[in-house]
Amino acid sequence: MSLVIALDAMGGDNAPGIVIDGAAKALRQSPGLRFLLFGDEGRIAPLLERHPALAAAGELRHTGKAVAPDAKPSQALRQGRDSSMRLAIDAVKTGEAAAAVSAGNTGALMAMAKFVLKTLPGIDRPAIAALLPTRRAPVVMLDLGANVDCGPEHLFQFAVMGEVYARAVLDIAKPRVGILNVGTEEVKGDSVVRSAAALLRDSGLAIDYYGFVEGGDVSEGRVHVVVTDGFTGNVALKITEGTARLFSAALRQAFRSSWRARLGYLLARPALNRMRQRFDPRLYNGAMFLGLNGVVVKSHGGTDAVGFAAAISAAIQLVEQGTNERIIAEMNAAGTGRDSPAGRKVAAS
Repeated sequence: MSLVIALDAMGGDNAPGIVIDGAAKALRQSPGLRFLLFGDEGRIAPLLERHPALAAAGELRHTGKAVAPDAKPSQALRQGRDSSMRLAIDAVKTGEAAAAVSAGNTGALMAMAKFVLKTLPGIDRPAIAALLPTRRAPVVMLDLGANVDCGPEHLFQFAVMGEVYARAVLDIAKPRVGILNVGTEEVKGDSVVRSAAALLRDSGLAIDYYGFVEGGDVSEGRVHVVVTDGFTGNVALKITEGTARLFSAALRQAFRSSWRARLGYLLARPALNRMRQRFDPRLYNGAMFLGLNGVVVKSHGGTDAVGFAAAISAAIQLVEQGTNERIIAEMNAAGTGRDSPAGRKVAAS
């Protein structure tokens, strides 16, 4: 049976062009895929003519409505029932699609997905999780913006979900989990992170809890999973992206500064190309909304076809690895459901 992915064809800065081109690229990488494409038929149909294989593997469902990039989540919920974003999520709810992918408004996507799909048993809030490059290997970081204010129990749940995600996606038998903090000492940080650390230490879960990690430890790859609240995670992510752009621009400027620098570039180009491929942000595109009762992947709004194809690949991997089923099994086996003793302990903290 073919895997069906629902696409919000109108979401993103350069939609629907990059969505169609990205889906075509993903189809070449995984020929057995099928797609449900939701969006404006008048704009999408001409693009599909350039990709006959995608046209044959996809079903276009017309809607003239799309969620605006600046729409508030509450507004999107009220007015976006027939939008391309909502219809893609609905397809996951009804079982027509195994996952939904959108490059649209993040807040609206989270609000709609949570409203339609609900959360997994034992999970109070979904979190945005994504892979980030480090000196050693990619690291899972969550939350990246879904929950600005978090309590200890939320960080605890993020840790459980992130650990399962790392095992499923990174294929690590026992991922190390760390909580992002202003220092590594146990006395550092506010009461939220200290209480979350205590919950992890005392939970009895088979999680390799490393302890607190600082910002520099993330890029060093000291742990496989970094847990934080959505405010801190989003700021850290944006700073990381901005630093990467700054470094890239400075490097280009340096190599253009003189003829000797240009010659040096020619000699260094093979190594620079390898570095660019390793740290290409498009290859890490695709953040999952962990904790939802269904697979929804958020693509960066400004990505290109390569990045959108990567987001589709992330959705495929999450479905094939049974990430949600593994989270449920982990919560049940550990007794962290809402009605379990551990769950009541977390909720009371």
